[in-house]
Amino acid sequence: MSKALRTSWNHIRRSPYQSFAAIFIMLQTFFVITIFAFIVISSARIINYFESLPTATAFFKESAKQSQIDALAAQIKATNKVSKITFVSKQEALARYQQQNKSDPILLDLVTADVLPASLEISTYQIEDLTPIASTLHSSPIVDQVVLPKDIVSNLTSWTNALRKIGLVIIVFLALDAIFIMTIIIGIKVSHKRQEIEIMRLLSATNWYIRWPFIFEGIIYSLIGTVLGFGLATVTIFSSASFLKSFLGNSNFIPSQPELLLMLFGGEVLTAIILGFVASFMAVFRYLK
Repeated sequence: MSKALRTSWNHIRRSPYQSFAAIFIMLQTFFVITIFAFIVISSARIINYFESLPTATAFFKESAKQSQIDALAAQIKATNKVSKITFVSKQEALARYQQQNKSDPILLDLVTADVLPASLEISTYQIEDLTPIASTLHSSPIVDQVVLPKDIVSNLTSWTNALRKIGLVIIVFLALDAIFIMTIIIGIKVSHKRQEIEIMRLLSATNWYIRWPFIFEGIIYSLIGTVLGFGLATVTIFSSASFLKSFLGNSNFIPSQPELLLMLFGGEVLTAIILGFVASFMAVFRYLK
């Protein structure tokens, strides 16, 4: 095995341009795979974040009494679909308004607590549960208006699902492209060493003894490309973190936990080994049946 690895390294060292081409195509492939992996994980976190926010807000009429509001809150809570219910009084609504518009004194002078309605902010475990909850709120005589930003989350989910499908198609295309190019490169190297292979066969070398150096060579290309692609993608993502925070706020949607990054890297290394093995085996199989 060690002799096969030394032979593979000699193959790589003696043909630097072909080796660079193989490593570069693998770098390109795993750079895209890593970027889309980050996007998938981050988009899932963003959707979960929006689903955990108060997603339905019921504004009450002026005539609504506290006892009626408490009864409605208890009715909603009894459905076991609600993760959190928050009552916002007129004074609390005013405090929020003042915090949001503290830089504009004119707006602060125009609004008092009497103008702002009391409300219930309701979060559900599942985004699908918002519709029946909203129907219950609409049917209550003390509710004046229900704000339901479900469409925002639904649109975000649709865009995310579409992005995942597009990413999967691109990744599959790049993986096939990488296998195809790697097969050509290894095939050229096998072709150049036909005489050496014939001599080895005359010396009773088995097909697998001859195949392993080329297979290891393809795996080495894949591993180097994976390390470089993963590293470049990770640096790109984290260097863009400050820019993304201007859109997403201070919430940490970008996966940065070491164990998660290690799992992602381990999965890519395993994929690289499989791709390198498949491409190399396809190249040598036609010559060494």
